[in-house]
Amino acid sequence: QHDGNKKVTRKVAIILSLYLITNNKEQTSTTTMKYSLFAVLSALSSFTTAQEDDGLIRMKVMKRSNHEMVAQHLERENKALLMALDAKNNPADITLVASSASLRGAAQQPSFEEQLAVAQGRSESVTIKDYSNAQYYGVLEVGSPPQEFTVIFDTGSSNLWVPQINCKNCGYWFMNGGKHKFDHSKSTTYVVDGTDFHIQYGSGDVKGSFSVDDVTLAQDIVIKGQKFAEVSDAGGLGMGYTLGKFDGIMGLGFEGLSLGNAETVFKNAMDQGLVNEG
Repeated sequence: QHDGNKKVTRKVAIILSLYLITNNKEQTSTTTMKYSLFAVLSALSSFTTAQEDDGLIRMKVMKRSNHEMVAQHLERENKALLMALDAKNNPADITLVASSASLRGAAQQPSFEEQLAVAQGRSESVTIKDYSNAQYYGVLEVGSPPQEFTVIFDTGSSNLWVPQINCKNCGYWFMNGGKHKFDHSKSTTYVVDGTDFHIQYGSGDVKGSFSVDDVTLAQDIVIKGQKFAEVSDAGGLGMGYTLGKFDGIMGLGFEGLSLGNAETVFKNAMDQGLVNEG
């Protein structure tokens, strides 16, 4: 309580001194103004000292920029890749690589098989990009030979879809270069399904039909016979889709949310033994 009264007194002294200086310039003598300024500086000094001696430990916190964090991650990843590639030529060192280098963060140390896959040129990683903290997208491939698409990885849905050739309202060449469109006539593994596909998102709907083909993740994880949708009209998504950085959507949600009884991409990948469960 005593310390609180001191602080209040100092604040009052500062306010009164400032009032005398600013409102009585003509009536206040030079000497009086000097004493007032001295009182203000003394009060400020003692106030600051009181704050410093209040028993609290103050630490300056600085936010790291996104660029700095990304650069550090890339440096760590490049180091791990170089170590894995070195181990390719020196098999005896692969155990050291597996135990000391991690592409997946400290919480999930890579196994011997995972590091060996990196050393052999199989990435097993999909780079996720962020657009305005609203769209998180990466690349996958559909068909044989593979046709590349940029998709949003969406945890709120469970179906995979990409635009088909002659899709309506599916982007324009003068906006972000247009959209990549799937041409099933060029895929040797394509199987027609034909069931209608219509999904409603919070931002609008898309329509098309189901098909079956191989889907490739991370360049080497090939999911056979994946049921997905070829969208023929994306007009329901409006300008958000036209201006967006993505061609389609890959749902990461539960299988129960999937339309058309289509198994999710990761469910198929696990069933086919291509990725570890969990």
